[in-house]
Amino acid sequence: MVTVLRPLSTSELLDRTFHLYRNNFLVFVGIAAIPQLAVLALQLGSAALLFAGSWAGFGVGAVVAGLASYIAVEISQAATVMAVSNLHLERPTTIGTAYAAAKGSMGRVIGISLGVGIAVGIGLLLLIVPGIYLALAWSLAIPVTVLEGGGLNVSTTRSKALSKGSFGRIFVVYILIVVLTLIMGMIIEFALLIPVRVLGLHGAGPVQAATHALQAVGNFVSTCLVGPLLTIAITLIYYDQRVRKEGFDVQLMMSTLEGGGQAAAAAPAGAIGA
Repeated sequence: MVTVLRPLSTSELLDRTFHLYRNNFLVFVGIAAIPQLAVLALQLGSAALLFAGSWAGFGVGAVVAGLASYIAVEISQAATVMAVSNLHLERPTTIGTAYAAAKGSMGRVIGISLGVGIAVGIGLLLLIVPGIYLALAWSLAIPVTVLEGGGLNVSTTRSKALSKGSFGRIFVVYILIVVLTLIMGMIIEFALLIPVRVLGLHGAGPVQAATHALQAVGNFVSTCLVGPLLTIAITLIYYDQRVRKEGFDVQLMMSTLEGGGQAAAAAPAGAIGA
C-alpha cells in the first residue's frame, strides 16, 4: 500500500525527505560510505606522502583522489535513487539491493552528471541566468536515467518536461538542502581541525599533512552524513512531478492490481500506456 503518492507541497517534500533519511539512516549513510572509503584511503595516502616530504607524490595523489571522489559521489547517488524509490513506494530495501539495482545505470549517471555539470558551468559563465535555468530544467536527469533509462539527451529532455512549471519549488529545495549540507560540512571539518592546533605540530610539511588528513576525514564524515539529502529530495520531486503531470499514483495503483507494480514504478507514462 502506497500512502504518499499525492501532490506534495514544498514543506511536505522537505518533511518527507528528512522522514525517509531519519527512518533509514543506516541505509543512506552506508550507501554513501562504501565508495567514499576508497576516496578516504587515497586522501590519507596523499597526506602520508606530504608528511614524508614528497610534494610530487602528494600532487598526483590529490588529483587521483579528486577523480575518485567525483566517481564515488555519482555511484552512491545512483544507489541512493534506487533506495529512495523503493522506500517511497513502500518496498523493502537494503544497501546491497540498492547497489545491485543501480549497477546498470552507474556509467550513465557518471556521464550525464559530467555533461550536465559542463553545460551548467558554461551557462553560469554566460551571465549566470542560463546556467541556473539548465540546472533547474535538468535537475531530475539522474532519477530519470536510474529509474527509466536513457542517455544524456533522453534524460535531460525528460527532466525538462517533468520539471516544467516547478522551477521555483525545485530552486527552493535545492538552496535549502545545499545550504544545510555546506553548514554541516563546515562544522564537522572545523571540529576535526582543532587537533592540529592542540597537538602543536610544527613545520609546513607536518602541519599541512595533518590538516589534509583531517580535512579528508571531515569530508568523509560530512559526505556520508548529509550527502544523501539532496538526492533524496530530488528523487521525491521526480515522483511528485510524475504524480502531478502523469497521474502516476493512479497508474501505479492500476498496475499493482494487475500485478505489474514494479514495472510501473520504473516506466514513464508513455511506456505504461503503450
